[in-house]
Parts: sequence; C-alpha cells; structure tokens
Amino acid sequence: MNEAAARAYVAENHRGVLATFMRDGRPQLSKVVYGVDDDGRLMISTTRQRAKTHNLRRDRRASLLVSGENWWQYVVAEGLVEVYDQGPSLAADLRRYYERATGGPHPNWQEYDEAMVREQRLLVLLRIDRLYPVS
Repeated sequence: MNEAAARAYVAENHRGVLATFMRDGRPQLSKVVYGVDDDGRLMISTTRQRAKTHNLRRDRRASLLVSGENWWQYVVAEGLVEVYDQGPSLAADLRRYYERATGGPHPNWQEYDEAMVREQRLLVLLRIDRLYPVS
C-alpha cells in the first residue's frame, strides 16, 4: 500500500485503537471513533478524566491502528497530538467531529451540546507524521 492509499484507507474508516504512553512507559490502548478534519488530522473526542487524556497531556506521542472489515488489512497512523479542551470554538469543533466520525448530523444538536458539556468532552487532534505499512 502506498501513502496515498494508506491516507485514503484512514479517511474511509472511522474506528481504531489508540495507543498512548502511561507514566511507566507501557502502552495504554483505547478503542475510539475518529473523524478526519480538513487538514488531514485525526479528530478524537474524549473526556477530561480518561487515562488517554492524562497520558497525552504528559506525552503527546500517539499511534492509531485503523482496521476495516478485512481483519488482515490495517494502517497505523503515528504522530503528535494537540488537546483542545476550551475556547469559543470547542462546541462547533465537537459538532464537526461528530459529523466527520458518523457521516452526518446529530438528530438533536441541543441534546448533543448538553451531553458534551455534562461529560466534559474535549478534542484530541492527531497530526499524522508516519503511516505504515506503506511500501
């Protein structure tokens, strides 16, 4: 698979396993749903108190294993993340994440926005620095 095909694969699929690093260096794995923003970054919604959030605030390195319907086909995206947890555009950014991850709008945006506040949701943006397997 070449890099263009790998990027297309990542854009077409929206489920994966995110690897972050715990304080002792061991990996911490989380199943996630993600979207892709206009800049090609992977958008992941999580909460302030999750282990992955704490890990990423300490160490910005992350890997996301993306797999589709074929168990044997996968792509791993690696890079550094930025954690967005406040600001005037957070609600709009979380809505954009939802649409990119699910392929359409939420049936009730007010309900969605209220849930995002209640759950203390934030966005993690993973800039892809490396993809594999790429030949």
